[in-house]
Amino acid sequence: MDDAVEPQDHRTSDLLEVLAAWSPADAAQRMLRDDYAEFLAARPARGLERDGGPEHVTGSAFVFTPDLTQVLLCFHRKGQFWVQLGGHVEPGDASVAHGALREAHEESGLDDLVLLRPTPVDLDRHGLGDGFGRCAVHWDVGYAVVAGGDLKTSVSEESEALAWFPVASLPADTPDGFAGRVAGVLRELGAVAGA
Repeated sequence: MDDAVEPQDHRTSDLLEVLAAWSPADAAQRMLRDDYAEFLAARPARGLERDGGPEHVTGSAFVFTPDLTQVLLCFHRKGQFWVQLGGHVEPGDASVAHGALREAHEESGLDDLVLLRPTPVDLDRHGLGDGFGRCAVHWDVGYAVVAGGDLKTSVSEESEALAWFPVASLPADTPDGFAGRVAGVLRELGAVAGA
C-alpha cells in the first residue's frame, strides 16, 4: 500500500455517500456539493478533523420551531454575530449529522431535537478571521433540526446569547448572506419563509 494514501475515515465515507445522494434544489448548492466531494476525496482521513489542517468540515444545525416560523440563533462569542448552532466534528461523533445535533444540544441546552432529514440543507464554505486560531476555512454542512417540547434554552460557553427569531425577521448583525441562507434552507425543505 502506498504510504502517501490516507485511509478513509468512516464518517468521511458516510458524508460522501450522503452528498452523492443529495440533489439540492439550488444550482449553487449543487456546485458547492461537488466541491465538497473533491475536498473530502483529497483528505479522506483529515477532512473532518479540527487538527487535520486549517481547512476542515464542520457540522451545523438550523434549529426551527415545529412550524418552521422561528429559528434559534446564538450570538457567537468569537465571531460577534448571530448565526446557527454548530461546530467541529468530534472523534466520538458517528457522522457529521450526529456532530451537528450534539453541538445544537450542547449550545442550546435543548433536549428534544430531531433531525428533519438525513441529507444537508445548506453548504457554506467560509474563511475565518484571526480570532479563530488554527482554523482558516470551515466547510460547513448544515442540517435542519426541529425543537420539540420546551423551547427554553440555556447559553453555553461558546456563545454570549441565544434567541428565537422569526425566519422573516432576522437580526441585522448576522454574517453577510445569512438571511439568504436561512431562506434557502426553507426552500430546500419546501417551506416558505414567514408562512
